[in-house]
Amino acid sequence: MVAPDAPNGTHGKADAPEGSLSTTTTLYQGPQDSNRKWTWLDKEPADVAEAAENAQTAQHALITRLQKAQDSRKKYEIHSLIVQSPWLKDVLEKHVLDGYPGVCCSLKRLEFEAPFEPFVHRWAKLCTFRERTDLDDITRQHIELLYDVLREELKDVIKSFQDYVEKGVVTYEHAWTIFQPGDIIFSSSHKGAPMALKLRRGKYIETQCGNAYQLTAEAVDWNGSHFGRSIEQINIWEFLGTTKIVGLAALPLSFHPQKKEIREILVQRGKAFEELAGCHYKEYDGFAVTWDKEGKEVLTNCSGRIIVDSDTFRHYSPRYVGHIEPLAAKEGLPEPECAPKSFTVDIPKAAKYTFGQPNEMETKRLRLTPELQLICLPRVRGYSLKKKQWLLFYLDLISSIKFDDNAFSSLVLPEDQKELILSFAESQAMNQGVFDDVISGKGRGHITLLSGPPGVGKTLTAESVAEHMQAPLYMMSAGDLGINPDRVERQLTNILEMVAKWRAVLLIDECDVFLEARSMHSLERNKLVSIFLRVLEYYEGILFLTTNRIANIDPAFQSRIHVSMSYPALTASSRRTIWANFVEGLEVPQAWGEGDLDELAEVELNGRQIKNVLKSAALLSARRKEPLGRRFVDMVLAIERRRPGVQEAF
Repeated sequence: MVAPDAPNGTHGKADAPEGSLSTTTTLYQGPQDSNRKWTWLDKEPADVAEAAENAQTAQHALITRLQKAQDSRKKYEIHSLIVQSPWLKDVLEKHVLDGYPGVCCSLKRLEFEAPFEPFVHRWAKLCTFRERTDLDDITRQHIELLYDVLREELKDVIKSFQDYVEKGVVTYEHAWTIFQPGDIIFSSSHKGAPMALKLRRGKYIETQCGNAYQLTAEAVDWNGSHFGRSIEQINIWEFLGTTKIVGLAALPLSFHPQKKEIREILVQRGKAFEELAGCHYKEYDGFAVTWDKEGKEVLTNCSGRIIVDSDTFRHYSPRYVGHIEPLAAKEGLPEPECAPKSFTVDIPKAAKYTFGQPNEMETKRLRLTPELQLICLPRVRGYSLKKKQWLLFYLDLISSIKFDDNAFSSLVLPEDQKELILSFAESQAMNQGVFDDVISGKGRGHITLLSGPPGVGKTLTAESVAEHMQAPLYMMSAGDLGINPDRVERQLTNILEMVAKWRAVLLIDECDVFLEARSMHSLERNKLVSIFLRVLEYYEGILFLTTNRIANIDPAFQSRIHVSMSYPALTASSRRTIWANFVEGLEVPQAWGEGDLDELAEVELNGRQIKNVLKSAALLSARRKEPLGRRFVDMVLAIERRRPGVQEAF
């Protein structure tokens, strides 16, 4: 039996199973119940008005929707504006709101809500187009309609905006009027340095610290593989009355009195940012950025050699590198050739030493246009070799390294030893991977063991080799790795991978804890030695090990060490050379008598002690404003006569 027609055209059996009928039914929103929940009715309420927008209203070029005004000076104000005229849509898309973020004028229903920010920002363009004499009648009439509606509604805002521009001030309430999406904004302190950004949008927000007008803008970043846009946010905190536009936390660059000079400076810095994409060995002096326990950025003083390398930063630093939006191909200039990840530098008496990964080419990447260089970030990611920390470095404080060409030649060693060390190092650097083990990847590195008493030049040898080759020197000690076997293996593996990528010279100073022979009584230390042996087997770089206890070395290391050199105690002749080298390197006024250095060479000091004595003597002479000479060295030695080996005469 077929059931009679159900309400709203529903048909079916009264006892049909739930959800089985191929029909729909409609319910209407009714009043709220005692729990403030809506009830739903199967009949249309009688007090509901007909829809205001219909076929008749669709004929009009514009629809203005009014609401009760908050301003006591008028009864109504415009809530929103609907543009229906295809002539107006075409004008807005091509001539007035072209390129305005977040607005698509080709939509069938084009709606704008108060306070009509796009029209305030592009008011000048609208007025300019309205003055054209080549418009057809319909376009002119529709433009006049739009102009008349907006002029009446926005006259106070536009008058205020024009007044702000003329006086160079703004109120917090009308801060939005000067920030047009798509414009270049300038901040003198965001990220700790002056920078430009491209504005995406602005909005008023409430935070725990107070109210603010928040700017969301984009800058160009490099994440190790490609350039892209990073999103930055700058808050302009609420203020009373008016304030100077140039005093805001950020302002449109067009408002700055020195906009031309600022643009030129930032574009040049952007070129440096682009050049530092990849892996680079540089010098740094000044403040850098690190992070506290809560993850907040804090400044730290940093000086010395650094590695600029966003890719390795992303893989090995504890800091997360956020996603960046890759640039579109049409936004940049095409790279004419594949760009190598590495670069070459000249070194004396050798061919070329390549810093970075050898013989590896990047895929073609975009070259930045001046407009993109303008909004590059003011800092880059990298590693401080001195502090052994991942940091952010300011571009303005990065410089090229001035290498000491005489570092290796001034090393106090027999010439045959120097030549052997250098030949192995240069061969390894230029022909990495030529020699291999039966098992692929094993035994490609070169390990040199330097043994001898303190202060005879073991560490200086590794430093001099790195300086001669103009390669980074990574100094590591047992303290950097800890004593937990799992942590040691993880840390050591990471460090060796980083050093291998940078083609750096690795120095493990005072590595006795790893080299000492294993025994039955210290299983934990035995694990450390085994880990060290296993990891070094696959290391592919240049490694120097120094120790003061060569007699205790584990036999397993003997087959892994390519060169083992013992440094005897310094002779008088060696000490004379060391004194002369340090004296020559001091850039202070000096006055030495004939034979002074010969007599000082007879004092049984090692190289490190000689350096410390001269440093103290130089400070003493500087305080007395006199040239550095024998008298001040004697004074320091007299104070230090308790030092082992110092003669009483001094």
